[in-house]
Parts: sequence; C-alpha cells; structure tokens
Amino acid sequence: MLDLKKLRLLRELQLRGTIAAVAEAVAYSPSAVSQQLAQLERDAGVELLRKSGRNVRLTPAAERLAERAGELLQVMERAEAELHRGDTLTGTVRAAVFQSAMLALLPAALERLREIAPGVRVEVVQREPETALRETWMREFDIVVAEQYPAHAAPHHEGLDRQALTTDAIRLALPPTGHDAVRSVRDARALPWVMEPRGAASRHYAEQQCRAAGFDPDIRFETADLQAHMRLVETGNAVALLPDLIWAGAAPTCRVVELDGSPARTVFTAVRHAAGTFPAVAAFRRVLEQAAAELSAG
Repeated sequence: MLDLKKLRLLRELQLRGTIAAVAEAVAYSPSAVSQQLAQLERDAGVELLRKSGRNVRLTPAAERLAERAGELLQVMERAEAELHRGDTLTGTVRAAVFQSAMLALLPAALERLREIAPGVRVEVVQREPETALRETWMREFDIVVAEQYPAHAAPHHEGLDRQALTTDAIRLALPPTGHDAVRSVRDARALPWVMEPRGAASRHYAEQQCRAAGFDPDIRFETADLQAHMRLVETGNAVALLPDLIWAGAAPTCRVVELDGSPARTVFTAVRHAAGTFPAVAAFRRVLEQAAAELSAG
C-alpha cells in the first residue's frame, strides 16, 4: 500500500513545481524530499518523475496519482474534523487576512472568540488576497479573508467554499481642505495619485476608473499599505480611491466623494470544504461574520 505521507509530497510537487519549494513547505531538506519521492516511485512500480534540467517533472501516471492524493488528503481532513465535533472548542486556526480587514474586523472577532472559545489559538498572517486564496487551497492556511473589486474577479480554486462577509463602498478620497471643485474622478485628473502596486485588484480598478473618465492618472506614490495611502491623502500629497473599511467604523479623516453607481468591493471568507467543518475554524468564521455585521450596522 502506498504511504500517504509520500503521496502528500507528490501532491505538493504537483502544486508547487519544484523540489526546493516542496522542501520549504514541509520543513524537509530537498534531499529528504527527493529520497521520499524516489521511494514512492519504487513502491508504485511505475515511473513518476523525469529529469527536466535542474528540476524534475511529473509523468502522466504521477499526475493522475497526485490528483488522487489530493482527494485522499481531503478525506483525511474531513475525518479529522469529525473527530473533533462535539468536543470543547480547542485547536489552532491559521488565517490569512488582508490589511484593511485585519485592522477593521480582526480585533472585534478575536475578542468575541476569546469569550466563546478561549481554548482556540488563532495565528494570523497578512497576505494579499490572490496569494492567500491559493495558499489556503494548498493547505498553508485554514481560512482566508479576501476581497473582490468590481469587474475584477478574485481567482476561484476548486474545493474552496466562499461566504460573503460584507460589501465595502469605494469612494474618492481627497485632502481635508482644498480641491473643493473636485466632485468626481474626472475632476481629479490633474492631481497626484497614490495606488497599490501593479497586479493588485485595487490598482486595476483605480486605473480603469481613471481611464473611463478620460485620462491616465499621475501615479506619484505606489505602496500596498493603505494606511500610507490614507496618510498621503490626509496631508495633501495625493488623492486615492479608498474602500470604507479602511476607516474601521470611524469617521473618515479625508474628504470623500461618492462615485457614480456607488461601487463597492466584496469582502469574503474562503475555506477548504473539509477545513470548514473543523469546529474551531467554523467558530472563527462566525465571529468574523458577527464583527462584519456589527461594523456595517454602525
């Protein structure tokens, strides 16, 4: 019978592409990963790996076996979850959260979780949504809080269950004083802008809004830190398209202008179907939903 631990390494190789990446993910040395995969090939009795330059690639048989290994890992995850049903809420939840959700939702969610499940440990890492969704699908996290901008769909990964947390209005943020004549994105065409780096959903959305208004924005500042965006706007150095969640329920510190069509991004959680049945993960998801509902209610 094939060993599940070795099958997991094959599945990791299929997902990550290199022995070195697998080794980093599972905290083995590259040589140990190679030895385990070589043993799996001997146990299987068929060729699984072929040399490809400095790396290896999976044979068609290995691709099929890796897919089955993924299915087995899902079954094992569901079985483990079933063992914990009805028990006192304990365990560790690994979460990936983007910045503004971490600031606006996480403190209240963690406070509520401590009240109902003090035995649950939550480990949180800040991640950009597209990366976090893939890493959750690859079992690096149990749950992700992600975002989706209008006309810019977040990646879908088979096996992830999504649930909406809240919708988050997007508005034009201007310095507190001056620029009184600016009432739309078009009116801000001559002003300096701050945006996230290329590839971010918010950057794509903001650029498209400017181009739809008839201009390419003068992007003077580029950072993934939305707190920096807010500060640059507050101090009169830039304008930006900012989601309301950045204010974390407080009054905006900038002048904000409503956009045509009242656009909003969607904030959602995603978990693997099996991971979502773990009581601790389900409890953390519930308190996130409660925190989002309370914030929306004001």
